[in-house]
Amino acid sequence: MYKALLYLVRRFFFRIKIFLGHWYVKSARIYSNFVLNQLERLDRLLAWRITLRNLFQPLYGDFSLIGYVLGFCFRVVRLIFGSIVYLAVFIIALGVYIFWLIIPPFVVLGIIIGSL
Repeated sequence: MYKALLYLVRRFFFRIKIFLGHWYVKSARIYSNFVLNQLERLDRLLAWRITLRNLFQPLYGDFSLIGYVLGFCFRVVRLIFGSIVYLAVFIIALGVYIFWLIIPPFVVLGIIIGSL
């Protein structure tokens, strides 16, 4: 009887450990890879790094003063817009991940409060 109870207690804590490892460690890896892949896809669309690299180049190969000024102005606006989009995506991804992290404690707390 004693060994069976000890076995059940060990299995209970083992399953909790496995669950927490899957929920927090493995999901963090999967989610971070997903977010980084989405940011890379977004960079292909917005071309933030390329725009920054060509910030002081003339627009459409127009090497006149107007080409340099317009190229700089358009690229600065594009960099600002891209930065805002990247920041918004990052904040949303961080919010979703924080929500994911608080689900188990919230459920456990709900069970404890509900049973009182």
